[in-house]
Amino acid sequence: MVKASLAAGLAGLALFALRFSGVPLSLLVPASVLGLGAALYLSASMPKFLKVFNGVLAGVEVILVLMILFDAFGWISEDLAAYVPPASMLAGGTIFAFLIYGVSRIPVIRTIMTLADRYFDSQAMSEINVPLIGTVRASEGRIGTALLAALVALNLFQVALSVRLNFFGRDMFNALQVKDGPAFWYQLFWIFVPLATVFVSVALVEIVSQYVLRIRWRSFLNGLYVSEWLDDGTHYRMQLVGREADNPDQRIADDLRNYVDQTYTLSIGLLNQSATLVSFVAILWTLSRDFTLPGTDIPVPGLLVWVAILYALFGTWLTHVIGRPLIGLYFRQEKVEADYRFSLARLREYTEQIALLDGEEAEKQALGRRFGMIVENFMQIVRRVMHLTIFQSAYFQANVVVPYILTAPYYFIDKITLGQMQQTVGAFSSVQGALTFFITSYSTIASYKAVIDRLTTFEAAISGVRRESGKGVQVTESASTGPDLLVSDLEVALPDGRALMRADDVSFKHGEATLLTGPSGSGKSTLFRAISGIWPFGKGVVDVPAGQSMMLLPQRPYIPIGTLRAAITYPGMHGDYDDAAIKAALTAAKLPALVDKLDEERAWAQTLSLGEQQRLAIARALLAKPDWLLLDEATAALDEPTEAEIYLVLKKTLPGTTIVSIGHRSTLAAFHDRSIGMQKGADGLFSPVEKRETAAAK
Repeated sequence: MVKASLAAGLAGLALFALRFSGVPLSLLVPASVLGLGAALYLSASMPKFLKVFNGVLAGVEVILVLMILFDAFGWISEDLAAYVPPASMLAGGTIFAFLIYGVSRIPVIRTIMTLADRYFDSQAMSEINVPLIGTVRASEGRIGTALLAALVALNLFQVALSVRLNFFGRDMFNALQVKDGPAFWYQLFWIFVPLATVFVSVALVEIVSQYVLRIRWRSFLNGLYVSEWLDDGTHYRMQLVGREADNPDQRIADDLRNYVDQTYTLSIGLLNQSATLVSFVAILWTLSRDFTLPGTDIPVPGLLVWVAILYALFGTWLTHVIGRPLIGLYFRQEKVEADYRFSLARLREYTEQIALLDGEEAEKQALGRRFGMIVENFMQIVRRVMHLTIFQSAYFQANVVVPYILTAPYYFIDKITLGQMQQTVGAFSSVQGALTFFITSYSTIASYKAVIDRLTTFEAAISGVRRESGKGVQVTESASTGPDLLVSDLEVALPDGRALMRADDVSFKHGEATLLTGPSGSGKSTLFRAISGIWPFGKGVVDVPAGQSMMLLPQRPYIPIGTLRAAITYPGMHGDYDDAAIKAALTAAKLPALVDKLDEERAWAQTLSLGEQQRLAIARALLAKPDWLLLDEATAALDEPTEAEIYLVLKKTLPGTTIVSIGHRSTLAAFHDRSIGMQKGADGLFSPVEKRETAAAK
């Protein structure tokens, strides 16, 4: 941008020199180019998304300056002179460049652009297939920037076509007024048809290009947000901490899609309307430069421009007053809709338990209550939108007749022709459409603001959890402790900060199966989670032998949606294990009936009983062969004989794995070499104590 600003500054000085040397140039031309140079210099600090807009705008101004120069030197024929833009159009473009810079300094816009630039600044390599060129390999950020620049240019070209169609309307109605048949048919077939063909072709390219940009942009942000949410157990810690980020699934699936779509729609729409405003204000000013104040002889240069501006300002202010509550209502609607979807999904997950408890009526009542919240908030939106629509409808109906009311007196006294009247009405409508962009888009803007708020609070929640991730229990890999797992100065707390249990100088010896017992709520499962590194509350150190793997099987396993093969090999990737190994693991885990169903897709979490799910989790461990296997009541749903068989299978199949179990059954002691119990101390906190030490004390 700095080099471009320097080039624009030098070009502006050169144009000043040409003007003072006698070339018929308006003073606005060199002044506008110099101003553009200043705007480009300021743009160096702008977000990349907005830099693209100013960059394309600079390219357009270069073309306009060349057209003006060619006309000044007499290199453009009279037939094409009407296509030469007025100098005021250059000034409008420069003013718009400064406006873009000014908008970029608004805090909420910087927040929006920060989200956008995560894509446009991406250095990840990617490919795109370009018609007539072939496959192009570049960074995803460069590809997105190129697509955005092309779309901005296409939209500006569409505005130029609209300007030319405005002149076509003037010439056609003039031909009708004087009943000039040949001129009418010439305008229709040789002017309108080619322009319409080009317009449709450009619109088609624009639609395809924008959808390509949207899906690439969304795909990148989706991958980024999913990674940030899942990496380092952030999703689990966010749930525990209770950060202000409800329904993260909805924020990733819906809010990201809405953000991409609405950012593109609103920014390109604003650009399009601004370019329309710049183009048609010049036309409208020229057409109404000799108009007088209605009912008087007082001349008001550019009367219709001032009327359009005042009319639009009044409408914009009133729209904001009426529609402002929509922002909060749309935010709440997203939340209650997501809560309702989550309730339905949870009901589907626990259908058996609900059926066994005859809980259908309770579920109906709960779902009805949640849906009632949707209806209540929706009706508030309806009432507010109704008020907004009433005003907008009246406003835009008045738009139809206002330009005719203002121009008809001049037509009746033969001051303007029918063609000029139609051109003036068209220009007035275009200027009004550009100025009332805020009015027509208010509901979209309100919804968009809610989406931005949800994404920024989601990012803030992720950042907050990550900042605090290093403040709790420290799980480190160390060779100094030998092959054993050592817990030192550990104090595990609950999410509200209350201490739950403590453990100091507790070691789990490699190769020695250990059983951890104790009353419910004494912190056994929480200790396992602290050892695994996912529990964020507390302090202390867990030394894990360097280079050794660990696997924790909870009482209720996670069964992902998909094939049985994917469920068994989870969290392994596709192809990590061959069929023979998977079938052997299923057979060893006492699930021989499933060996021929590896590629069946079902809701396995609902199809399998809890006991079958626990055995499937055992099969995962048999495949993964971890160095440390933590069983958190992972066989509690099995009958005692089957549980005994499972432990014998683990001991035989995984001789190099150290098993640490949590359980309440006395029969488990036979499968472990050592027993540790959670004992309550004088301070009310539980601590792991060797069972032999407890017995000796008695």
